[in-house]
Amino acid sequence: MNLNRAYVYILSNKNLMVFYIGVTNDLERRMREHKEGSGSIFTQRYNVNVLVYYEIHNDIRQAIKREKQLKAWKRDWKIELIRSMNADMIDLAKDWCEDAL
Repeated sequence: MNLNRAYVYILSNKNLMVFYIGVTNDLERRMREHKEGSGSIFTQRYNVNVLVYYEIHNDIRQAIKREKQLKAWKRDWKIELIRSMNADMIDLAKDWCEDAL
């Protein structure tokens, strides 16, 4: 287990209208929180709990730097990035958190 592992992730809502970018050291736990409605105020308000993209980093500082970079990107750039990993923009965490739904 790599204690320094960090994840940058992008969430959306079911209609793929809103994006949320976050960073965590435990993606599965964080997704459970988002799906249970105990994520950020923004994700709760807009029902943003569909994991459409993530990256793994070995340094939390690099992950935070990447998170800030992605937050500054235009929407089209984010969609292109998401589609490079997840062409159909499906929920990558659907099977991880079924009991949280």
